[in-house]
Amino acid sequence: MNFQTARPYTYLSMAAALMTIALKTGAYFLTGSVGLLSDALESGINLVAALAAFWALSFAHAPADEDHPFGHDKAEYFSSGLESILIIITAIGIAVVAWPRLFSPQPIEQIGLGLFLSLIATVINGGVAWTLLRAGRRLRSITLRTDAHHLLTDVWTSVGITVGIFSVKLTGLLILDPLIALLVAVSILFSGIRMLRETGAGLLDTALPSEDRDLIMNIFGIYEAQGIHFHALRTRGSGSRRFATFHVLVPGDWTVQQGHDLCEDIEEAIVQALPGTNVVSHMEPLEDPKSWTDLELDRTFESPHS
Repeated sequence: MNFQTARPYTYLSMAAALMTIALKTGAYFLTGSVGLLSDALESGINLVAALAAFWALSFAHAPADEDHPFGHDKAEYFSSGLESILIIITAIGIAVVAWPRLFSPQPIEQIGLGLFLSLIATVINGGVAWTLLRAGRRLRSITLRTDAHHLLTDVWTSVGITVGIFSVKLTGLLILDPLIALLVAVSILFSGIRMLRETGAGLLDTALPSEDRDLIMNIFGIYEAQGIHFHALRTRGSGSRRFATFHVLVPGDWTVQQGHDLCEDIEEAIVQALPGTNVVSHMEPLEDPKSWTDLELDRTFESPHS
């Protein structure tokens, strides 16, 4: 993924955060609703997250160097990890503010205007989240995907708070305002924990998704029909990049040139099927008994359907 391609999305995220902070803060001062305050606090986290995303994407797509020969892709996970932690902190902060209001509910003023401002902010967040999610999937960026999921959480938070404030207006039960805020805090907390787990999985070099491994195995199948065998397939993802290594078993009487050409063809086929994949193959003779032992032992190590 090219940083120049991803950068406009971070600008979009920052602009959206600034606009929604202003709108939701205004809505809070108009109404005095602790629910809208919690919504404004989460939008503040959106701005911090957008700035972190800009840094992460800048660093992650710096060229490989002597100290980082495989590139800097994992920097994206620092951004997603930071955002996840900030989301969790926000949830705790909302709960701290809302809890006393359960025992001392406060009246809500100018509900109509406050909700109108909140609605505008919600529409902005929804549009930006949809845009970031599509871009994150297309560019294989966990930073953009995490930012999108956070914004979607903000959207649902706003919807829940709006419902709560309308309920207060209809029923006159002021306790519904802090109660909804606490429910929102719990929802945000689980969202942050889920994103933190996804970040941890990326840092632990988790294997590529089964659909990606299926594509590799399908390519192997084409050559296996020609008498070629494979084993020791290992895959991992790092930010927007994929890595795959494997052993190719060829007849022992082949020339080095024949084996080299075959490996080149296989690697090229994998790169075409999975763009952005770093592929490394190792050639072995079919007649080597150890190769067949390794092949049998390896059949269940990384099944494409595991």
